[in-house]
Amino acid sequence: MTLPSDLADRLGLAPGARAIILNADDFGMCHAANTAIVDLLDAGRIDSATVMVPCSWSPEALAFAASRPDLDIGVHLVLTSEWSRYRWRPLTGTATSLVDAAGFFPVDVASVEQTASDEDVAAELAAQLQAALDAGVDVTHLDNHMGSVYGLETGRDFLRPVFELAARHGLPFRLPRSMDGVGEDAALQATLDAAAAAADASGVVIIDRLWSHPFPLLGEGTPEEETYEQVRDGFIALLRAVPAGVTEIYLHPMVDDEELRSAVDFSATKRGYELRLLRDPAVLQAIEDEALVRVGWRALRDVQRAGVR
Repeated sequence: MTLPSDLADRLGLAPGARAIILNADDFGMCHAANTAIVDLLDAGRIDSATVMVPCSWSPEALAFAASRPDLDIGVHLVLTSEWSRYRWRPLTGTATSLVDAAGFFPVDVASVEQTASDEDVAAELAAQLQAALDAGVDVTHLDNHMGSVYGLETGRDFLRPVFELAARHGLPFRLPRSMDGVGEDAALQATLDAAAAAADASGVVIIDRLWSHPFPLLGEGTPEEETYEQVRDGFIALLRAVPAGVTEIYLHPMVDDEELRSAVDFSATKRGYELRLLRDPAVLQAIEDEALVRVGWRALRDVQRAGVR
């Protein structure tokens, strides 16, 4: 297991603290996402959320975020549009290398890595952040939809423009230092080491590790489909395994309703389960039993802007 960085110390946490950030991705993707995430933020069941600015329901999410500067709201930088019936386009227009033949962001990460120009990516990501700032949001951090800036498919990444953007605005970025808990891959860990060094050189704060659970519902549509109880128990096991340092755990909670099922090709049930488990007393009890320290991205932003070492 890789030793954690000094981030927990820089945050003023006790030695050996096991800190988590519960983040809801895809705020603004649809009304079903907004309804769920607003409820969870208001109830203190999650620590932060990130807005997909190019999506149709982002104005609702951005207006809420602007009205609640006490909450930790970031920007979920978007270069892909993965669903078949509901899609979104770049803010910078369709006369760029960021779109497919239909004029939308590509459905897959590999296409982005193969066809997008660095200049177009930099302009689009800056436009997405600026749109959130112009809407009055006190943006606390940046992360990335589907990992499309990481170079996971072909090895071609877009981290340089991300770090430049994050450093310019004093914002931390979701990038894990370690593969801990997500598999053994020496080559990928070496890539993470190089990326972490670049983030450090840019003065951009990053986390120790990034965890989630499978995006789709295991066995979806079969007699072996996961039950809610299995999803919940798996999530509690994940919480119990959190080691020392700062770990972000991201989910996609949404209301499982007709709108969501019309928008997505699969996993509407899983999105509803994630909303349910974040309200589940058993999950809250597990966090308490494990003495996990919940932190927000605002604290990481404060560390970055203060240059705390």
